[in-house]
Amino acid sequence: MTLQDFFNWVKVNPYYTLAYFILIPVIALLAGIFAKNEGHQSPWKYVYTTLIYLVCIPGIFAVTFNIYLFFWERSSIMDAEILLQVIPVLSMIVTLYIIKSNVDLDYIPGFDKLSGLMTIIGILLTLMWILDRTHFFVFASMPFPVVILIIVGGILLIRMSLKRMLS
Repeated sequence: MTLQDFFNWVKVNPYYTLAYFILIPVIALLAGIFAKNEGHQSPWKYVYTTLIYLVCIPGIFAVTFNIYLFFWERSSIMDAEILLQVIPVLSMIVTLYIIKSNVDLDYIPGFDKLSGLMTIIGILLTLMWILDRTHFFVFASMPFPVVILIIVGGILLIRMSLKRMLS
């Protein structure tokens, strides 16, 4: 199955996707009602972790996909698929807002890993966009593994710099 096949399946069966992205914020709201200031304790923080991962992974993918379509493919915003490009992001924002109003996100296990993933994706997309816009090409006889090491080293350096700058 290709990504286009999956998108076509979602377009043909929109109810499953809508139910998924509506159900997660509703469950987060119900968890907030039942937890009553106990969201940082053991059973509830794992419920919140599961909800965050269930909504953030498709949401982050949708944001990345939108950036790709709008900056590289030069797609019009009028051609955006609501079900694939807007609803996952809205569901992610609403779910994170509901969970944040019930518990401090520092208590949620793994949330720092997810924010690190978002940072790395943002850095990579920014670097790719800069390289695309400047039309900077290097022709060298450098081995490919060395190029990969330079890219990974640059990303790690930028990430460490951001951590020191933000803390």
